[in-house]
Amino acid sequence: MNADAQQALPDEQVELAVEIFRMLADGSRVRMLWALSDGELSVTELADRLQKPGPSVSQHLAKLRMARMVRTRREGNQVFYRVENEHIASLVRDAIHNAEHAGDGIPEHHRAAGPSGLRSAP
Repeated sequence: MNADAQQALPDEQVELAVEIFRMLADGSRVRMLWALSDGELSVTELADRLQKPGPSVSQHLAKLRMARMVRTRREGNQVFYRVENEHIASLVRDAIHNAEHAGDGIPEHHRAAGPSGLRSAP
């Protein structure tokens, strides 16, 4: 058994983890984090990519920022968003890859991997 799994979790960490899962319980936010895992984007770029209205995207990003899942960088009057850290990017990537396994056939992330069927994380 993993040594980390044997330790009791502090309530504060559990509450923060639950908040992260709560944020991921919305398809628009999962799509935003997926898009941001490739690099930072402005609200306008993200709205265009997701074909969503800018104000809606801004509201979701504000929630993700409060949950410490994204961070911002200001350049002039534009604000750029990016995933807070690799753990968030990995969580989203793993959830999407796990969902691919629920379907029929070979998951996309295994097809892109080559003959062994395994691909290292980007």
